[in-house]
Amino acid sequence: MHASDHLKDIAYFVEAADAGSFTVAAARLRLSSSAVSKSLARLEARLGVRLFERSTRSLLLTDAGRKYHETCRRVLMELGETEAALAQDAEPAGRLVLGLPATFGRMRVMPELLRFCAQYPNLRPQVSFTDRFVDVQEEGLDLAVRIGGPTHWPASLGHVHLGDERLIFCATPAYLARRGTPHTIADLASHDCVVSGRADGTASPWLFSSTGGQTERRTMEHRIMAGDGEAQMTAVLADMGVAQLATWLVRDHLASGAVVEVMAEQAIDGLPLHIVWPLGRPMSPKVAALLDQLKAELKIR
Repeated sequence: MHASDHLKDIAYFVEAADAGSFTVAAARLRLSSSAVSKSLARLEARLGVRLFERSTRSLLLTDAGRKYHETCRRVLMELGETEAALAQDAEPAGRLVLGLPATFGRMRVMPELLRFCAQYPNLRPQVSFTDRFVDVQEEGLDLAVRIGGPTHWPASLGHVHLGDERLIFCATPAYLARRGTPHTIADLASHDCVVSGRADGTASPWLFSSTGGQTERRTMEHRIMAGDGEAQMTAVLADMGVAQLATWLVRDHLASGAVVEVMAEQAIDGLPLHIVWPLGRPMSPKVAALLDQLKAELKIR
């Protein structure tokens, strides 16, 4: 067997051992489960030892497997670090796999990604948009952006805090000229409200500052309920009412005067934003370069 095939078998073994599952390892490697299983059977036959204790529920390393895994994982990491060092002066190229939240991803991250790709025409980005929390390692992502997140991050993920959303109330000058400007929470009862809706058809509450620095949640009577921030913004721009939206979503419209902030004293911090990436393997120069650009340009100021 060729030496490159030996290295593939070792890489598949490390992935399966880390994942604890042929199926999960196969998904990460973008292979079939049978291909991974055959590779590991071939490796065990070549070594003459059993590396895994297999059952219908779990995949556990034998004593020999644990020793072999420690060595193989260290060697693969050292090889990756060496290759990364050699590639430092090379132009970023190849595939970049990103997972982005739907609205923030389209409006804020994609323009930065496209500018980055314009500098490096040999890059091949692969971008998915979803508001669920993706498993960065299981889905093979290089980088992901998350709105919200845990208080304590798992050791398997690197992360950088971009800042916290700032939620403001806003409407168009035309709407306010027609209906008047709300100054208090009570004033909103006589206004058309544009709110966010959940998948089950219920409205997400608006957040208000209350005494003692606490946050009060109120479900508002509304004229329009939309599934995401972009749709809410479209309704606001059509003079349909008042919405509570993140400043990263409305900043360009605020700057142009297309919308104005109202009830500024009720502006409140929203969810934190992070860029996350998998640890356990060296970060390639192309990923590091994109991370640096996103950290600089997406910072919530």
